[in-house]
Amino acid sequence: MLALELLDPAWWINHVGLVGIFAIIFAESGLLIGFFLPGDSLLFTAGAIAAGVFRSSDNELLAGIHFNIWVLLAGCFLAAVAGDQVGYLFGTKVGRSLFRRPNSRLFKQEHLTKAEEFFEKFGPKAIILARFVPIVRTFTPIVAGVSNMHYSTFVRFNVIGGFLWAIGVTMLGYLFGRIDFVEQNLEVALLGIVAISILPIVIEVVKHRRERSRAAASTEV
Repeated sequence: MLALELLDPAWWINHVGLVGIFAIIFAESGLLIGFFLPGDSLLFTAGAIAAGVFRSSDNELLAGIHFNIWVLLAGCFLAAVAGDQVGYLFGTKVGRSLFRRPNSRLFKQEHLTKAEEFFEKFGPKAIILARFVPIVRTFTPIVAGVSNMHYSTFVRFNVIGGFLWAIGVTMLGYLFGRIDFVEQNLEVALLGIVAISILPIVIEVVKHRRERSRAAASTEV
């Protein structure tokens, strides 16, 4: 099925190559149409390919493909940062009209609302944390623009988030992709990466709840 293929990083890499990977990371980082693209798994798989994992593999889609790790890292980082910048500028220009836009096959108001709630909950840190949350990472820079977040603040957090996500997840694929188990069980490894990628969110949520509990306790006293 085409829907399943669109979620398969190997399918994308086989069809669009290195430049296509950069385009996908750019689109998923800040364009409304990019929310369904496989960002985390794509970075991890591309990193594993750069390590030479699939060069002689039985994987029909990835066998024989190879990327230069430095070109891959630089391109993914720049694409991630540029995508968020475009999303922010789009938010500042279009503004609140986005929230009045009707649902369509691709655009869902719930995605934008979820990103807004995420942004309100974590503030500027949301720009970094959202990188590790599919769908939310696409809409958060737009919400930051709508909210008129100070541009220099946005740029700073955008660069940090882009580095941690694009460089970090790609390097995980490069380092751990060489493990035989990972090569032979790519789907399981990708699920593990998704689980690891949400750890920063879990930590922030726990921290946020503890702070609220302490604040409530001090108020009662």
